[in-house]
Amino acid sequence: MSPSGNSLILIMTIAVLAPLLSYAVGRRLPVPLVVFEILLGVLVGPDVLDWARTDALVDGLSQLGLTMLIFLAGYEIEFGEVRGDTLRRALWAWAAALALGLGAGVLLGGGYAKGVFIGVALTSTALGTVLPVLRDAGDLHGRFGSVVMAFGSVGEFGPVIAMALLLSGRGAGESTALLAVFAALTALAVLWALRPRPPWFSRVVVRTLDTSGQFAVRFVFLLLALMLGASQALGLDVLLGAFAAGLITRLVLAGVAPESGPRILEKVEGVGFGFLVPVFFVVTGIEFDLSALLDGGRNLLLLPVFLLLFLVVRGGPVWFLAPRDLGRADRRGLVLYSSTALPLIVAITAIGVEDGELTAGESAALVGAGMVSVLVFPLLATRLRGRGRGRAGGKAPSSDPVSGSETW
Repeated sequence: MSPSGNSLILIMTIAVLAPLLSYAVGRRLPVPLVVFEILLGVLVGPDVLDWARTDALVDGLSQLGLTMLIFLAGYEIEFGEVRGDTLRRALWAWAAALALGLGAGVLLGGGYAKGVFIGVALTSTALGTVLPVLRDAGDLHGRFGSVVMAFGSVGEFGPVIAMALLLSGRGAGESTALLAVFAALTALAVLWALRPRPPWFSRVVVRTLDTSGQFAVRFVFLLLALMLGASQALGLDVLLGAFAAGLITRLVLAGVAPESGPRILEKVEGVGFGFLVPVFFVVTGIEFDLSALLDGGRNLLLLPVFLLLFLVVRGGPVWFLAPRDLGRADRRGLVLYSSTALPLIVAITAIGVEDGELTAGESAALVGAGMVSVLVFPLLATRLRGRGRGRAGGKAPSSDPVSGSETW
């Protein structure tokens, strides 16, 4: 069998093994599933056991996994929840984080070009990684979930915009014009999505939902492909198109098949979380440059520095600008969830290394800090909020070991 086939078998084996480990460990300590996927990827990667390596096929599937992760993050946004004062606070918090991040990046990097890559990476929030944790904990729907959604959405979308403006290699005027064109295309797509569909469209959605036709699922992936194509044609990051596609898809399904929407999403999530997204996280572990991180003393020291900066740069403004109705435990949880970062860090550092602005060691330190944030921050947030509820006199939720949802 080809090396590509061997690596893919091993990656999918890890994808199956990770939920089993998460289930076993989660009965005592709730650890996010993504942690096992990444750590097992590091274990089988070139720097440890050297059982798996990436190639064009595996890298392509990994990129599709990242795309699906961002698409599903965009889909999860509920427009009725993410608006008003909460959204304004989220925007100001991210803008403050960008200013702090660029300053910290320039100081650490020793120059503007490197500082931009580091600074933008420090402002990101791994909403696609946080959402499954919130969903499994039963916190996704409700006031706290809507606040995390608002701050996380801005933390996911803001860095993508910043990448398009600051890291594209084009002038600010040209980048802004291209973003304006993409925004106009997205607005037109949203207006189209809000228009009522003809009756036959809804009938086809319902009648093919349980057949091999799967019209609705195929239509969702067509929307995704169209938005990816639009962003790529304009020279923008495809993650921007994926996020926009998620927003548009939610509006389309809400108008076309409100009753069938959850089932359609389940099928799309089955493709995403069942196949492509795990591939992305396992490959992230395989491609993690552990030797570059451990070879140099400075790179290893940068890892805890970056981890602290996630809390200071991203979490600091969130703490001060969080909605006033949140209690102290919820505010701490919001800071930790907002400071959780990884997928966009992988994308940003990959561009930085390719452009020669970041070294492999600096990239590994940033990605390593992101991996630790995914490992530690959601776990701490869950535990702190649980203690806060306990001190408030309420009955703390207990986790169902099978579904991961909370029962009271």
